[in-house]
Amino acid sequence: MRLRAEALALGLVALGAVLTVPAAAEEAPSPARYGGYDARGQASWYGHELAGRRTATGRRFNPEDVMIAHRTLPLESMVEVTDVDTGRTIVARVGDRGPGRADRLADLSLGAARLLGTNRRSVAHIRLRALRPGAGNPGLILAGASAVTPVARPIRLDPAATYRVQIASFSSPSRAAALARRFQAQSHRVGRVWRVERASLDADSAKALRDAAAQAGYDDARILHQD
Repeated sequence: MRLRAEALALGLVALGAVLTVPAAAEEAPSPARYGGYDARGQASWYGHELAGRRTATGRRFNPEDVMIAHRTLPLESMVEVTDVDTGRTIVARVGDRGPGRADRLADLSLGAARLLGTNRRSVAHIRLRALRPGAGNPGLILAGASAVTPVARPIRLDPAATYRVQIASFSSPSRAAALARRFQAQSHRVGRVWRVERASLDADSAKALRDAAAQAGYDDARILHQD
C-alpha cells in the first residue's frame, strides 16, 4: 500500500510539471517565420494626439517616425508598405501593436502616412509585405524607397538631349487619367498599373515638370532619357 501511495504521489508531481510547461504558442515569434507575409487591407494613421505615449516596444511614440502598428508582425521588423491606389512604396518599422479596429490591417504613423502620400486621407488601401531580416536597407526608410527596387540614380542632363518624365503610377485608370490631364501628360498601362508620363521634353522642361510634380506631392517623379 505504501509503495502504491508513493507511486501515485510521484505521478501527480509529474503531471503538475507537464501542466506548468509553457505552451509553444506563447514563444516569442521568430522574424524568419514572417518573411512570406503579404496582405492587403485598409490602413488609417495616427499623429500628434498620441505623441509621447509608450509603444509596445517601450519607446515613446514620435508621430514623425516612419513606423506602423500591426497585431502580429515582430516588433522592430521591417515591412514594405504600398499604396495600392498610387503604387507608391515605402519601407517602415513595426513599432507598436494595433490597430484597435478589426477592419483595419495596420495603423501608420503620421510620418509614414506623409511619406506614403496618404496623410490627407483618413483611410488608405495598402499592401503590406514583411521583409526578411537583412533583406532591406534601413537607410531607405527616410528615402521612402522600395526595399526590393534600387533607388534610381539621378541622370546628368544634356541640354541637347530629349527626355521624358515619369510622374506617378496608379492602379486606378481614372486617377491616372486625371493626373495626366493636370500635367498635360499621357497615361498608359504597364502590367497592372497605369503610368503617367510626359515625353519629348528638353532638359529645362523636364526639370521644371519634375519639380512641379514633387511640389504636388509626387516625390517619386523622375527624369529619364527619351527611348
